[in-house]
Amino acid sequence: MLRLATATRASASAAAAAALRARAASASAAMARPAVAALHTLSSNAAVRSAAAQQCAAAARLTLKQAVQVQQHRAMASANPVVSADGVMPFMLADIGEGITECEVIQWFVKEGDRVEQFSKICEVQSDKASVEITSRYDGVIKKIYYKTGDVARVGHPLVDIQMDGAPAAAASAPAPAAPAKAAAPAPAKSAAPAKAASASASASAPKDLEGIEKALTYATPAVRRVAKEHNVDLRDVVGSGPNGRVLKGDVIAFVNGEQASSAPAAATHAPAAAAPRASTAAADETVPLTPIQKAMFKAMTKSLQIPHFGFSDEITLDATTAFRKTVNEHLKTLPAGTYPFNKISYMPIFLKALSTALREFPVLNACVVDGEAGASQAKLLFRGSHNIGIAMDTPQGLIVPNIKNVQDKSIFEVAADIERLKQAGKKGGISPADLQGGTITLSNIGNIGGTLLHPVLVSSEVCIGAIGRVQRLPRFETVFDPVSGRETERVVAKEILNVSFNADHRVIDGATVGRFVQLWKSYLENPAMLAVLLK
Repeated sequence: MLRLATATRASASAAAAAALRARAASASAAMARPAVAALHTLSSNAAVRSAAAQQCAAAARLTLKQAVQVQQHRAMASANPVVSADGVMPFMLADIGEGITECEVIQWFVKEGDRVEQFSKICEVQSDKASVEITSRYDGVIKKIYYKTGDVARVGHPLVDIQMDGAPAAAASAPAPAAPAKAAAPAPAKSAAPAKAASASASASAPKDLEGIEKALTYATPAVRRVAKEHNVDLRDVVGSGPNGRVLKGDVIAFVNGEQASSAPAAATHAPAAAAPRASTAAADETVPLTPIQKAMFKAMTKSLQIPHFGFSDEITLDATTAFRKTVNEHLKTLPAGTYPFNKISYMPIFLKALSTALREFPVLNACVVDGEAGASQAKLLFRGSHNIGIAMDTPQGLIVPNIKNVQDKSIFEVAADIERLKQAGKKGGISPADLQGGTITLSNIGNIGGTLLHPVLVSSEVCIGAIGRVQRLPRFETVFDPVSGRETERVVAKEILNVSFNADHRVIDGATVGRFVQLWKSYLENPAMLAVLLK
Protein backbone atom coordinates (compact mmCIF):
# COMPACT_ATOMS: atom_id res chain seq x y z
CA MET A 1 0.00 0.00 0.00
CA LEU A 2 2.82 2.36 0.86
CA ARG A 3 4.49 1.70 -2.47
CA LEU A 4 1.18 2.28 -4.33
CA ALA A 5 0.63 5.64 -2.62
CA THR A 6 4.17 6.66 -3.38
CA ALA A 7 3.72 5.75 -7.05
CA THR A 8 0.45 7.64 -7.19
CA ARG A 9 2.06 10.76 -5.73
CA ALA A 10 4.97 10.49 -8.19
CA SER A 11 2.59 10.18 -11.11
CA ALA A 12 0.61 13.19 -9.94
CA SER A 13 3.80 15.17 -9.52
CA ALA A 14 4.94 14.23 -13.04
CA ALA A 15 1.55 15.25 -14.48
CA ALA A 16 1.68 18.55 -12.64
CA ALA A 17 5.20 19.15 -13.84
CA ALA A 18 4.15 18.42 -17.42
CA ALA A 19 1.22 20.80 -17.09
CA LEU A 20 3.51 23.46 -15.75
CA ARG A 21 5.94 22.93 -18.63
CA ALA A 22 3.09 23.20 -21.15
CA ARG A 23 1.86 26.45 -19.64
CA ALA A 24 5.43 27.79 -19.62
CA ALA A 25 5.90 26.89 -23.28
CA SER A 26 2.61 28.56 -24.18
CA ALA A 27 3.57 31.68 -22.27
CA SER A 28 6.99 31.71 -23.93
CA ALA A 29 5.40 31.48 -27.36
CA ALA A 30 3.03 34.35 -26.53
CA MET A 31 5.92 36.47 -25.35
CA ALA A 32 7.98 35.54 -28.40
CA ARG A 33 5.34 36.66 -30.92
CA PRO A 34 5.79 40.43 -30.16
CA ALA A 35 9.53 39.95 -30.27
CA VAL A 36 9.33 38.29 -33.70
CA ALA A 37 7.01 41.08 -34.97
CA ALA A 38 9.40 43.70 -33.63
CA LEU A 39 12.26 41.93 -35.36
CA HIS A 40 10.39 42.06 -38.69
CA THR A 41 9.63 45.76 -38.12
CA LEU A 42 13.30 46.52 -37.44
CA SER A 43 14.25 44.67 -40.59
CA SER A 44 11.70 46.67 -42.59
CA ASN A 45 12.96 49.97 -41.11
CA ALA A 46 16.50 48.99 -41.93
CA ALA A 47 15.47 48.41 -45.54
CA VAL A 48 13.79 51.82 -45.61
CA ARG A 49 16.86 53.42 -44.13
CA SER A 50 19.03 51.67 -46.70
CA ALA A 51 16.83 52.92 -49.55
CA ALA A 52 16.92 56.45 -48.13
CA ALA A 53 20.68 56.27 -47.85
CA GLN A 54 20.89 55.18 -51.48
CA GLN A 55 18.70 58.14 -52.53
CA CYS A 56 20.88 60.55 -50.54
CA ALA A 57 23.97 59.09 -52.16
CA ALA A 58 22.40 59.50 -55.60
CA ALA A 59 21.45 63.09 -54.81
CA ALA A 60 24.96 63.77 -53.58
CA ARG A 61 26.30 62.77 -56.96
CA LEU A 62 24.67 65.84 -58.54
CA THR A 63 27.17 68.46 -59.52
CA LEU A 64 27.04 71.82 -57.77
CA LYS A 65 25.80 73.54 -60.91
CA GLN A 66 22.99 71.00 -61.37
CA ALA A 67 21.95 71.33 -57.73
CA VAL A 68 21.77 75.12 -57.99
CA GLN A 69 19.77 74.95 -61.21
CA VAL A 70 17.36 72.38 -59.79
CA GLN A 71 16.86 74.48 -56.67
CA GLN A 72 16.13 77.58 -58.78
CA HIS A 73 13.69 75.71 -61.02
CA ARG A 74 11.88 74.21 -58.02
CA ALA A 75 11.52 77.66 -56.51
CA MET A 76 10.10 79.09 -59.75
CA ALA A 77 7.89 76.05 -60.36
CA SER A 78 5.93 76.80 -57.18
CA ALA A 79 4.22 79.65 -59.08
CA ASN A 80 2.82 77.26 -61.72
CA PRO A 81 -0.55 75.49 -61.41
CA VAL A 82 -0.76 71.72 -61.09
CA VAL A 83 -0.69 69.58 -64.21
CA SER A 84 -4.11 69.07 -65.81
CA ALA A 85 -5.86 65.72 -66.19
CA ASP A 86 -4.53 65.29 -69.72
CA GLY A 87 -0.95 65.96 -68.60
CA VAL A 88 -0.61 69.53 -69.91
CA MET A 89 1.25 72.02 -67.70
CA PRO A 90 0.88 75.79 -68.33
CA PHE A 91 4.40 77.27 -68.20
CA MET A 92 4.13 80.69 -66.53
CA LEU A 93 6.34 83.73 -67.10
CA ALA A 94 8.03 84.18 -63.71
CA ASP A 95 9.11 87.51 -62.23
CA ILE A 96 12.57 88.15 -63.75
CA GLY A 97 13.40 91.40 -61.98
CA GLU A 98 12.43 93.97 -59.42
CA GLY A 99 9.13 95.66 -60.33
CA ILE A 100 8.87 94.11 -63.82
CA THR A 101 5.28 93.22 -64.76
CA GLU A 102 5.54 92.64 -68.51
CA CYS A 103 8.11 91.71 -71.16
CA GLU A 104 8.25 91.80 -74.94
CA VAL A 105 8.90 88.46 -76.66
CA ILE A 106 11.95 89.03 -78.87
CA GLN A 107 12.31 85.54 -80.34
CA TRP A 108 11.19 81.94 -79.90
CA PHE A 109 13.64 79.04 -79.81
CA VAL A 110 10.83 76.44 -80.11
CA LYS A 111 7.60 75.88 -82.03
CA GLU A 112 4.49 73.84 -81.28
CA GLY A 113 5.30 70.13 -81.37
CA ASP A 114 8.96 70.54 -80.41
CA ARG A 115 10.34 68.47 -77.58
CA VAL A 116 12.05 70.27 -74.67
CA GLU A 117 13.98 69.15 -71.62
CA GLN A 118 14.81 70.88 -68.37
CA PHE A 119 16.98 73.96 -68.97
CA SER A 120 16.27 73.97 -72.73
CA LYS A 121 15.86 77.50 -74.10
CA ILE A 122 12.24 78.40 -74.86
CA CYS A 123 12.30 82.09 -75.75
CA GLU A 124 14.07 85.41 -75.20
CA VAL A 125 12.16 88.32 -73.67
CA GLN A 126 13.02 92.00 -73.36
CA SER A 127 11.96 93.59 -70.08
CA ASP A 128 12.06 97.24 -69.10
CA LYS A 129 15.70 96.78 -68.17
CA ALA A 130 17.35 93.87 -69.98
CA SER A 131 16.85 90.87 -72.25
CA VAL A 132 16.56 87.46 -70.59
CA GLU A 133 16.48 83.92 -72.00
CA ILE A 134 13.66 81.81 -70.52
CA THR A 135 14.45 78.09 -70.06
CA SER A 136 12.15 75.13 -69.50
CA ARG A 137 11.64 73.62 -66.06
CA TYR A 138 10.05 70.43 -67.39
CA ASP A 139 10.56 67.58 -69.84
CA GLY A 140 7.86 67.26 -72.48
CA VAL A 141 6.40 68.53 -75.76
CA ILE A 142 5.29 72.08 -76.57
CA LYS A 143 1.53 71.92 -77.13
CA LYS A 144 0.65 75.62 -77.43
CA ILE A 145 2.48 78.96 -77.76
CA TYR A 146 0.51 81.90 -76.38
CA TYR A 147 2.41 84.84 -77.91
CA LYS A 148 3.89 85.83 -81.25
CA THR A 149 7.24 87.50 -81.68
CA GLY A 150 6.83 91.15 -80.72
CA ASP A 151 3.87 90.54 -78.39
CA VAL A 152 3.98 91.71 -74.76
CA ALA A 153 3.76 88.89 -72.21
CA ARG A 154 2.64 89.55 -68.65
CA VAL A 155 4.32 88.11 -65.57
CA GLY A 156 2.25 85.34 -64.02
CA HIS A 157 0.52 84.43 -67.30
CA PRO A 158 1.34 81.31 -69.39
CA LEU A 159 3.97 81.47 -72.11
CA VAL A 160 3.45 77.93 -73.44
CA ASP A 161 1.64 74.69 -72.59
CA ILE A 162 3.87 71.65 -72.14
CA GLN A 163 2.66 68.04 -72.43
CA MET A 164 4.51 66.47 -69.52
CA ASP A 165 6.49 63.25 -70.00
CA GLY A 166 4.80 60.25 -68.41
CA ALA A 167 1.36 61.93 -68.45
CA PRO A 168 -1.47 60.69 -70.72
CA ALA A 169 -1.82 62.66 -73.92
CA ALA A 170 -5.02 64.56 -74.65
CA ALA A 171 -5.97 62.17 -77.43
CA ALA A 172 -5.48 59.10 -75.21
CA SER A 173 -7.43 60.51 -72.30
CA ALA A 174 -10.41 61.49 -74.49
CA PRO A 175 -11.04 58.76 -77.11
CA ALA A 176 -14.56 60.02 -77.91
CA PRO A 177 -13.49 62.59 -80.54
CA ALA A 178 -12.04 59.73 -82.61
CA ALA A 179 -15.53 58.83 -83.89
CA PRO A 180 -15.90 61.86 -86.19
CA ALA A 181 -12.58 60.97 -87.73
CA LYS A 182 -13.90 57.53 -88.66
CA ALA A 183 -17.07 59.05 -89.96
CA ALA A 184 -15.04 61.21 -92.27
CA ALA A 185 -13.50 58.14 -93.93
CA PRO A 186 -15.99 57.99 -96.86
CA ALA A 187 -14.70 61.37 -98.06
CA PRO A 188 -12.52 59.78 -100.83
CA ALA A 189 -15.73 58.93 -102.68
CA LYS A 190 -15.85 62.58 -103.76
CA SER A 191 -13.91 63.93 -106.70
CA ALA A 192 -10.14 64.14 -106.43
CA ALA A 193 -10.12 67.87 -107.19
CA PRO A 194 -11.03 69.02 -103.64
CA ALA A 195 -8.40 66.65 -102.25
CA LYS A 196 -5.76 68.15 -104.53
CA ALA A 197 -6.86 71.65 -103.56
CA ALA A 198 -6.57 70.76 -99.86
CA SER A 199 -3.14 69.26 -100.46
CA ALA A 200 -2.03 72.40 -102.30
CA SER A 201 -3.38 74.55 -99.48
CA ALA A 202 -1.50 72.50 -96.87
CA SER A 203 1.71 72.66 -98.87
CA ALA A 204 1.28 76.43 -99.29
CA SER A 205 0.84 76.90 -95.57
CA ALA A 206 4.11 75.12 -94.77
CA PRO A 207 6.36 77.84 -96.26
CA LYS A 208 4.39 80.43 -94.27
CA ASP A 209 5.09 78.52 -91.05
CA LEU A 210 8.75 78.26 -91.96
CA GLU A 211 8.74 81.95 -92.82
CA GLY A 212 7.34 82.80 -89.40
CA ILE A 213 9.95 80.62 -87.68
CA GLU A 214 12.75 82.20 -89.72
CA LYS A 215 11.46 85.68 -88.83
CA ALA A 216 11.22 84.74 -85.15
CA LEU A 217 14.84 83.60 -85.17
CA THR A 218 16.12 86.85 -86.66
CA TYR A 219 18.43 88.42 -84.07
CA ALA A 220 17.36 92.04 -83.52
CA THR A 221 16.25 94.17 -80.57
CA PRO A 222 12.82 95.81 -80.30
CA ALA A 223 14.32 99.21 -81.11
CA VAL A 224 15.90 97.84 -84.30
CA ARG A 225 12.64 96.12 -85.27
CA ARG A 226 10.81 99.43 -84.83
CA VAL A 227 13.27 101.21 -87.17
CA ALA A 228 12.87 98.40 -89.70
CA LYS A 229 9.10 98.67 -89.49
CA GLU A 230 9.23 102.45 -90.02
CA HIS A 231 11.18 101.92 -93.26
CA ASN A 232 9.20 98.84 -94.39
CA VAL A 233 12.32 96.68 -94.24
CA ASP A 234 12.16 92.91 -93.79
CA LEU A 235 14.91 92.08 -91.29
CA ARG A 236 15.58 88.76 -93.05
CA ASP A 237 16.93 90.77 -95.99
CA VAL A 238 19.46 92.62 -93.82
CA VAL A 239 22.91 91.25 -93.10
CA GLY A 240 23.60 91.61 -89.37
CA SER A 241 27.01 92.89 -88.30
CA GLY A 242 26.48 92.39 -84.56
CA PRO A 243 27.47 89.39 -82.38
CA ASN A 244 26.02 86.07 -83.63
CA GLY A 245 24.63 87.84 -86.69
CA ARG A 246 22.47 90.23 -84.68
CA VAL A 247 21.00 93.00 -86.84
CA LEU A 248 21.92 96.44 -85.51
CA LYS A 249 20.30 99.81 -86.15
CA GLY A 250 23.20 100.83 -88.40
CA ASP A 251 22.63 97.73 -90.54
CA VAL A 252 19.02 98.73 -91.17
CA ILE A 253 19.97 102.34 -92.02
CA ALA A 254 22.69 101.11 -94.37
CA PHE A 255 20.19 98.79 -96.07
CA VAL A 256 17.70 101.66 -96.49
CA ASN A 257 20.40 103.91 -97.97
CA GLY A 258 21.45 101.20 -100.40
CA GLU A 259 24.87 100.80 -98.76
CA GLN A 260 24.28 97.12 -97.97
CA ALA A 261 23.46 94.31 -100.36
CA SER A 262 20.42 92.19 -99.56
CA SER A 263 21.02 88.85 -97.86
CA ALA A 264 18.29 87.22 -100.00
CA PRO A 265 18.84 86.84 -103.78
CA ALA A 266 15.13 87.28 -104.49
CA ALA A 267 15.04 90.53 -102.57
CA ALA A 268 18.12 91.73 -104.43
CA THR A 269 16.38 91.06 -107.73
CA HIS A 270 13.49 93.34 -106.82
CA ALA A 271 15.59 95.96 -105.02
CA PRO A 272 15.25 98.66 -107.74
CA ALA A 273 11.44 98.38 -107.67
CA ALA A 274 11.35 98.56 -103.86
CA ALA A 275 13.58 101.63 -103.85
CA ALA A 276 11.05 103.79 -105.67
CA PRO A 277 8.70 104.47 -102.69
CA ARG A 278 11.68 105.60 -100.58
CA ALA A 279 12.25 108.45 -103.02
CA SER A 280 9.09 110.14 -101.71
CA THR A 281 9.62 113.54 -100.12
CA ALA A 282 7.38 112.75 -97.14
CA ALA A 283 6.81 109.50 -95.30
CA ALA A 284 3.33 108.48 -94.19
CA ASP A 285 2.36 109.20 -90.58
CA GLU A 286 2.36 106.18 -88.34
CA THR A 287 1.50 105.58 -84.70
CA VAL A 288 3.70 102.99 -83.00
CA PRO A 289 3.63 101.69 -79.41
CA LEU A 290 6.39 102.51 -76.99
CA THR A 291 9.24 100.04 -76.67
CA PRO A 292 9.78 98.43 -73.23
CA ILE A 293 12.67 100.79 -72.47
CA GLN A 294 10.60 103.81 -73.53
CA LYS A 295 7.80 102.64 -71.27
CA ALA A 296 10.23 102.40 -68.38
CA MET A 297 11.54 105.90 -69.15
CA PHE A 298 7.99 107.25 -69.38
CA LYS A 299 7.04 105.94 -65.95
CA ALA A 300 10.35 106.79 -64.23
CA MET A 301 10.67 110.31 -65.62
CA THR A 302 7.03 111.19 -64.96
CA LYS A 303 7.61 110.25 -61.34
CA SER A 304 11.02 111.96 -61.20
CA LEU A 305 9.77 115.34 -62.39
CA GLN A 306 7.60 115.57 -59.28
CA ILE A 307 10.89 116.06 -57.38
CA PRO A 308 12.21 119.65 -57.16
CA HIS A 309 15.72 119.72 -58.66
CA PHE A 310 18.60 121.92 -57.52
CA GLY A 311 21.21 122.34 -60.25
CA PHE A 312 24.92 123.08 -59.89
CA SER A 313 27.48 123.35 -62.72
CA ASP A 314 31.22 123.91 -62.80
CA GLU A 315 34.27 123.30 -64.96
CA ILE A 316 37.26 121.13 -64.08
CA THR A 317 40.79 121.51 -65.41
CA LEU A 318 41.79 117.98 -66.40
CA ASP A 319 45.46 118.43 -67.28
CA ALA A 320 46.67 116.70 -64.09
CA THR A 321 44.18 113.82 -64.49
CA THR A 322 45.23 113.44 -68.14
CA ALA A 323 48.87 113.11 -67.08
CA PHE A 324 47.86 110.62 -64.34
CA ARG A 325 45.86 108.53 -66.82
CA LYS A 326 48.76 108.55 -69.28
CA THR A 327 51.10 107.22 -66.58
CA VAL A 328 48.62 104.44 -65.69
CA ASN A 329 48.24 103.39 -69.32
CA GLU A 330 52.01 103.32 -69.79
CA HIS A 331 52.18 100.98 -66.80
CA LEU A 332 49.52 98.71 -68.34
CA LYS A 333 51.72 98.22 -71.40
CA THR A 334 54.41 96.64 -69.21
CA LEU A 335 52.05 94.01 -67.73
CA PRO A 336 51.65 90.51 -69.26
CA ALA A 337 48.86 90.20 -71.79
CA GLY A 338 45.55 89.25 -70.21
CA THR A 339 46.35 90.67 -66.78
CA TYR A 340 43.27 92.89 -67.13
CA PRO A 341 40.38 92.70 -69.61
CA PHE A 342 41.46 96.04 -71.12
CA ASN A 343 44.60 97.53 -72.62
CA LYS A 344 44.07 101.06 -71.32
CA ILE A 345 41.66 102.93 -69.08
CA SER A 346 39.42 105.86 -69.88
CA TYR A 347 38.72 108.83 -67.63
CA MET A 348 35.58 107.18 -66.25
CA PRO A 349 37.17 104.80 -63.69
CA ILE A 350 39.11 107.74 -62.23
CA PHE A 351 35.96 109.89 -62.12
CA LEU A 352 33.99 107.17 -60.35
CA LYS A 353 36.68 106.44 -57.76
CA ALA A 354 37.07 110.16 -57.02
CA LEU A 355 33.27 110.45 -56.68
CA SER A 356 33.18 107.56 -54.21
CA THR A 357 36.01 109.11 -52.20
CA ALA A 358 34.12 112.41 -52.00
CA LEU A 359 30.99 110.56 -50.82
CA ARG A 360 32.84 109.63 -47.62
CA GLU A 361 32.63 113.28 -46.59
CA PHE A 362 29.06 113.73 -47.90
CA PRO A 363 27.18 110.46 -47.25
CA VAL A 364 23.82 112.22 -47.50
CA LEU A 365 24.25 112.37 -51.27
CA ASN A 366 24.35 108.57 -51.32
CA ALA A 367 21.08 108.31 -49.39
CA CYS A 368 17.49 107.97 -50.60
CA VAL A 369 14.11 109.26 -49.46
CA VAL A 370 11.83 106.69 -47.84
CA ASP A 371 8.05 107.18 -47.54
CA GLY A 372 8.27 110.50 -49.36
CA GLU A 373 4.76 110.06 -50.77
CA ALA A 374 3.33 110.20 -47.25
CA GLY A 375 4.54 113.77 -46.74
CA ALA A 376 7.16 115.47 -44.59
CA SER A 377 5.76 114.04 -41.36
CA GLN A 378 6.40 110.46 -42.49
CA ALA A 379 9.39 110.89 -44.82
CA LYS A 380 12.80 109.53 -43.78
CA LEU A 381 16.33 109.32 -45.19
CA LEU A 382 17.98 105.95 -45.71
CA PHE A 383 21.79 106.26 -45.56
CA ARG A 384 23.38 103.53 -47.67
CA GLY A 385 26.88 102.22 -47.05
CA SER A 386 27.53 100.81 -50.53
CA HIS A 387 28.53 103.22 -53.30
CA ASN A 388 26.72 101.62 -56.26
CA ILE A 389 27.39 104.28 -58.90
CA GLY A 390 25.26 104.17 -62.03
CA ILE A 391 26.68 104.96 -65.45
CA ALA A 392 24.46 105.70 -68.46
CA MET A 393 25.22 103.48 -71.45
CA ASP A 394 23.96 103.93 -75.01
CA THR A 395 23.22 100.36 -76.22
CA PRO A 396 21.43 98.97 -79.30
CA GLN A 397 18.38 98.50 -77.04
CA GLY A 398 18.44 102.15 -75.94
CA LEU A 399 19.84 104.13 -73.03
CA ILE A 400 20.18 102.04 -69.86
CA VAL A 401 21.86 102.77 -66.52
CA PRO A 402 23.66 99.79 -64.93
CA ASN A 403 25.72 100.44 -61.82
CA ILE A 404 29.15 99.52 -60.53
CA LYS A 405 28.69 97.82 -57.15
CA ASN A 406 30.72 98.79 -54.05
CA VAL A 407 33.04 101.28 -55.71
CA GLN A 408 34.26 102.30 -52.23
CA ASP A 409 35.99 98.89 -51.90
CA LYS A 410 37.50 98.68 -55.39
CA SER A 411 40.66 99.95 -57.03
CA ILE A 412 40.63 102.02 -60.20
CA PHE A 413 41.61 98.91 -62.18
CA GLU A 414 38.74 96.90 -60.67
CA VAL A 415 36.29 99.67 -61.52
CA ALA A 416 37.66 99.74 -65.07
CA ALA A 417 37.18 95.95 -65.33
CA ASP A 418 33.52 96.29 -64.28
CA ILE A 419 32.95 99.04 -66.86
CA GLU A 420 34.49 96.85 -69.58
CA ARG A 421 32.28 93.92 -68.58
CA LEU A 422 29.13 96.05 -68.71
CA LYS A 423 30.17 97.57 -72.02
CA GLN A 424 30.59 94.17 -73.67
CA ALA A 425 27.32 92.91 -72.17
CA GLY A 426 25.52 96.03 -73.38
CA LYS A 427 26.64 95.43 -76.97
CA LYS A 428 25.04 91.97 -76.84
CA GLY A 429 21.94 93.09 -74.95
CA GLY A 430 22.97 90.84 -72.07
CA ILE A 431 23.13 93.18 -69.08
CA SER A 432 21.55 91.30 -66.19
CA PRO A 433 18.77 92.70 -63.97
CA ALA A 434 21.19 92.56 -61.01
CA ASP A 435 23.43 95.10 -62.75
CA LEU A 436 20.47 97.45 -63.15
CA GLN A 437 19.22 97.29 -59.57
CA GLY A 438 20.44 98.88 -56.35
CA GLY A 439 22.00 102.10 -57.68
CA THR A 440 22.70 104.82 -55.09
CA ILE A 441 24.04 107.72 -57.21
CA THR A 442 24.55 108.24 -60.95
CA LEU A 443 27.26 109.83 -63.11
CA SER A 444 26.30 110.04 -66.79
CA ASN A 445 28.90 110.57 -69.48
CA ILE A 446 27.29 112.29 -72.44
CA GLY A 447 30.58 113.79 -73.53
CA ASN A 448 31.36 110.98 -75.98
CA ILE A 449 28.38 112.24 -78.02
CA GLY A 450 28.89 115.95 -77.40
CA GLY A 451 27.54 118.77 -75.26
CA THR A 452 28.93 120.73 -72.37
CA LEU A 453 26.33 121.96 -69.86
CA LEU A 454 23.64 119.39 -69.14
CA HIS A 455 20.53 118.91 -67.04
CA PRO A 456 20.42 115.32 -65.74
CA VAL A 457 17.12 114.13 -64.26
CA LEU A 458 16.95 112.35 -60.91
CA VAL A 459 15.37 108.96 -60.39
CA SER A 460 13.17 108.62 -57.32
CA SER A 461 15.51 106.11 -55.63
CA GLU A 462 18.45 108.59 -55.55
CA VAL A 463 18.99 112.14 -54.31
CA CYS A 464 21.93 113.14 -56.56
CA ILE A 465 22.93 112.71 -60.19
CA GLY A 466 25.84 114.13 -62.16
CA ALA A 467 26.58 114.46 -65.87
CA ILE A 468 29.87 115.21 -67.60
CA GLY A 469 30.25 116.87 -71.00
CA ARG A 470 33.00 116.54 -73.53
CA VAL A 471 36.58 117.53 -72.78
CA GLN A 472 37.62 120.71 -74.62
CA ARG A 473 40.99 122.37 -75.07
CA LEU A 474 40.32 126.02 -74.26
CA PRO A 475 42.39 129.14 -73.48
CA ARG A 476 42.61 130.05 -69.81
CA PHE A 477 44.57 132.63 -67.82
CA GLU A 478 47.45 131.37 -65.71
CA THR A 479 49.44 133.35 -63.15
CA VAL A 480 53.21 132.82 -63.41
CA PHE A 481 56.25 134.37 -61.75
CA ASP A 482 58.47 136.44 -64.03
CA PRO A 483 62.09 135.98 -62.86
CA VAL A 484 63.24 139.03 -64.81
CA SER A 485 60.86 141.55 -63.28
CA GLY A 486 60.34 139.61 -60.06
CA ARG A 487 56.61 140.03 -60.36
CA GLU A 488 53.69 137.74 -60.99
CA THR A 489 52.18 138.10 -64.44
CA GLU A 490 49.27 136.53 -66.26
CA ARG A 491 49.45 134.69 -69.54
CA VAL A 492 47.01 132.75 -71.68
CA VAL A 493 47.62 129.01 -71.90
CA ALA A 494 45.71 126.05 -73.35
CA LYS A 495 43.92 123.87 -70.79
CA GLU A 496 41.81 120.72 -70.98
CA ILE A 497 38.42 121.78 -69.60
CA LEU A 498 35.59 119.48 -68.55
CA ASN A 499 32.10 120.86 -67.83
CA VAL A 500 30.13 119.01 -65.14
CA SER A 501 26.49 119.42 -64.09
CA PHE A 502 24.82 118.05 -60.98
CA ASN A 503 21.20 117.92 -59.81
CA ALA A 504 20.03 117.05 -56.30
CA ASP A 505 16.70 116.45 -54.58
CA HIS A 506 16.03 119.91 -53.16
CA ARG A 507 13.50 118.53 -50.69
CA VAL A 508 16.31 117.10 -48.55
CA ILE A 509 19.59 118.45 -50.06
CA ASP A 510 20.47 122.14 -49.88
CA GLY A 511 22.53 123.95 -52.50
CA ALA A 512 25.55 124.51 -50.24
CA THR A 513 25.94 120.76 -49.68
CA VAL A 514 25.90 120.07 -53.41
CA GLY A 515 28.40 122.88 -54.07
CA ARG A 516 30.87 121.66 -51.43
CA PHE A 517 30.58 118.07 -52.64
CA VAL A 518 31.31 119.01 -56.25
CA GLN A 519 34.26 121.19 -55.19
CA LEU A 520 35.76 118.29 -53.21
CA TRP A 521 35.34 115.93 -56.17
CA LYS A 522 36.86 118.59 -58.43
CA SER A 523 39.90 118.94 -56.14
CA TYR A 524 40.61 115.21 -56.41
CA LEU A 525 40.53 115.37 -60.22
CA GLU A 526 42.69 118.49 -60.43
CA ASN A 527 45.14 116.98 -57.90
CA PRO A 528 45.23 113.20 -58.43
CA ALA A 529 48.02 112.91 -55.87
CA MET A 530 45.50 113.80 -53.15
CA LEU A 531 43.18 111.08 -54.46
CA ALA A 532 46.01 108.54 -54.39
CA VAL A 533 46.79 109.39 -50.77
CA LEU A 534 43.19 108.68 -49.71
CA LEU A 535 42.78 105.40 -51.59
CA LYS A 536 42.59 102.27 -49.46
